[in-house]
Amino acid sequence: MNRPGPLRCSRSLALAAVLVLVTGTTGCLEEGSTSTVTLIETTATGTPLPVPTEAPTDQGSADDTEGKGTGGKGGPPELVGTIATDLEAPWGLAFLPDGDALVTERDTARLLRLTGPDHEVVEVATIETAAPEGEGGLLGVAVSPTYDEDGLVYLYVTTATDNRVVRAVLDGDTLGEPEPILTGIPNGFIHDGGQLVFGPDGLLYVSTGEIGEPDRAADPDDLGGKILRITPDGDPAPGNPDPDSPVFSLGHRNVQGLAFVRNQLWASEFGADTFDELNLVRSGKDYGWPAFEGDGGKAARQQGYVDPAITWDTDDASPSGLAYAKGHLWLGALKGQRLWRVEVKGSKKAQKPRAFFLGDHGRLRGVALAPDGTLWVTTSNRDGRGTPAPGDDKILQVQP
Repeated sequence: MNRPGPLRCSRSLALAAVLVLVTGTTGCLEEGSTSTVTLIETTATGTPLPVPTEAPTDQGSADDTEGKGTGGKGGPPELVGTIATDLEAPWGLAFLPDGDALVTERDTARLLRLTGPDHEVVEVATIETAAPEGEGGLLGVAVSPTYDEDGLVYLYVTTATDNRVVRAVLDGDTLGEPEPILTGIPNGFIHDGGQLVFGPDGLLYVSTGEIGEPDRAADPDDLGGKILRITPDGDPAPGNPDPDSPVFSLGHRNVQGLAFVRNQLWASEFGADTFDELNLVRSGKDYGWPAFEGDGGKAARQQGYVDPAITWDTDDASPSGLAYAKGHLWLGALKGQRLWRVEVKGSKKAQKPRAFFLGDHGRLRGVALAPDGTLWVTTSNRDGRGTPAPGDDKILQVQP
């Protein structure tokens, strides 16, 4: 499906900073939120101090005990090592069948391969069509479920004209010519979405943002503010609400985390001023943006909107990466600078959010389940909004 992309936002970070001072909102500066800017002090080594938090409002459902090692079923997660250091705003993370990992860097447009038991970092390619700016660049990565036969990897790329999904054959440390399979996703300085994940059905799920133009999210004919479902060739997936459209669900502001619990899809989503969300995603459903932020209650449900399963104050989350391990969903928090754990009962009920590593590592973005059962968690302190510490950005290894 080819649709022309909108004109790209050309605002610079400097201009955005001026707008912040005038309007009192973060706009392009704080990913996922337009709340008032919070300045975070640092230690002498540049490591961010814990961010002050407040108890959730009565509309939020986060039962969040703030701090380190808050315990709960299975005990607290443990930081067991550092996989890689000195990366530049790592964004996407996926594993190959042999255990090696692929990592994208948003702003450099580099695709990296972490290979062998020592996780040697090898540059595979720089995606030349990428045009990094603001929250766009080289974003999500996914590995074909039939990689052993086809060698394909999938990438979400911000170009000068659109966001798009491309695929290419990976042969060792060499990437073939990327082939666009879905183009025309709107791009902007903010809210570009960008996550890719293959489901148990063998179909590719793609998260998009509304690029700061909220009405796109509610428009079923617009690819912005959606979760898309396509075949590995880029066609609308069989069984989509509209058989001629890749749209799977709508009413999303900016989804950057997708994870399956058995056959059920979950998504982490940036709110605006009040509530970030964890959503249980079903085909054809509208998740409320821009009509509602967070739990719209009875009025929203009567209009057919779906309430989130969990909400957080935007200062506590800006949830990005999402993974499932040991009966829990794990969310990386950017502005919140912590790792959230949410218990999942069956595949449809989320409860008991707990926060870990509060302020220890700065902004946390990617979360992925490694073949050995540990979680790999990426920091995002070199993305223009964090305070880099020595060795940033890093990939941390966490025992869930």
